[in-house]
Amino acid sequence: MAGRTLLHHLLGWTLGALALVWASFIVVGFATGVHEADELTDGHLASVAGLQAAMHEGRFDPLTRLDPGRDVPEGLKSHDYQQSMSVVVWDGQGRLVTATGNAPLPVFDRSTGFADMTLGHPPERWRTFSRWDGPEQHRKITVMLSIEERDDLAWDIALQVASPGLWVMPAIAVALGLAVRRGLKPLHDLSRDVLGLDVHRAEPLPTRHPHEEFKVVVDSINTLVSRQHAALTRERQLASELAHELRTPLASLALHARGLQGEMSDEDRRASLQRLEDDALRAGQVVQQLLTLARASRAQMDEAVRPCDLDALARQLLADYAQRALDSGHDLGLDSAGPFLLEGHPLLLDLALRNLLDNALGHTPRGTRVEVQLDARARWLQVCDDGAGVPCEPGHRFNAGLGLGHRVIEKVAAIHDARFERAPAPPGFSTCYRLSFPALQNRETGPGADGA
Repeated sequence: MAGRTLLHHLLGWTLGALALVWASFIVVGFATGVHEADELTDGHLASVAGLQAAMHEGRFDPLTRLDPGRDVPEGLKSHDYQQSMSVVVWDGQGRLVTATGNAPLPVFDRSTGFADMTLGHPPERWRTFSRWDGPEQHRKITVMLSIEERDDLAWDIALQVASPGLWVMPAIAVALGLAVRRGLKPLHDLSRDVLGLDVHRAEPLPTRHPHEEFKVVVDSINTLVSRQHAALTRERQLASELAHELRTPLASLALHARGLQGEMSDEDRRASLQRLEDDALRAGQVVQQLLTLARASRAQMDEAVRPCDLDALARQLLADYAQRALDSGHDLGLDSAGPFLLEGHPLLLDLALRNLLDNALGHTPRGTRVEVQLDARARWLQVCDDGAGVPCEPGHRFNAGLGLGHRVIEKVAAIHDARFERAPAPPGFSTCYRLSFPALQNRETGPGADGA
């Protein structure tokens, strides 16, 4: 069964409001029409009664020419729709038989039906209807009504019928406004919940929004909040680790610097100086890794995703590290079948590969073979070394590492939806670290979708 949708919710309220207003208009219009029809019928009754009141012994009084609508005693004209009609009767030879009303006498002719006439001085327009009493044509009756009076009556009826329409548009506007406001209440509730989010507490949006359109939005916001909270947690942990890593070499630097001020043997002085150098290098490495992490975060925000070739990137880096490898006594190589294309941040990928090479060169003794291997089909890049099988020279000292380089690589991997892990070493190597990128057909979103 399909869930509720905001579209149906909003349509329900707006159509309901329209139906209510329209039904009210129909009811009022119907009642007005019935009322006006009753009024018109009553006016006809009153008009006929007025005509009959002007008759004496089957004839209208030809002398008084009473106006049945006006020239009546006060109180007898009791209806607004009573009309002042004039009636003229001729015999078959055109002689006037009787007449009533205030209309001027028209000229006799033998035509029948409805007609418009202009009579009197000053001229006045009249609407007339004429007919004979039967086939023998013994009498012709003509009934006349002032067109001005008819128009006044028409305007009165039209205004009475049309008056409900004067408030239809304002009523629809108010009803639709209230309905749309009520229909959009779930959206306002969602906006209020989003505004009240605290990303530092990782509290998801409440699941009180039942409409289908909001489910994807709520899920996306909750996913974003959880990722943001995870990123903040990782940053806090990293800051704590950095503070701890910096505290140790700085404290050692202060201690050995203070010790050099006192009396000591030449051998102890040389050991203290070496220790000072090691601690300074260690503190410098921590600061360098911190700057690298900041650079990675800045690159994620500022650098646009674009196509890049890991093979070309690796070849350039190996050229940059060739002299360092020569100075440190390492054998540096590349195993790649050709171009390795992907969408990503070239600067971040460069940082990740540099950290892999720094770890391999800095954590292994002289004579170690370090090789960068790429597989475009399987979509991974790895750096391998055989340092575990190379004996250390007497007195050789290499960096024991702080693990911060791996933090940088993990951050770059997360930005590219990749996975960083220690992989089984291929034959001839003892250690291998791999970056595995998602397959092209499964990559629906660009890099940086999970920026930490």
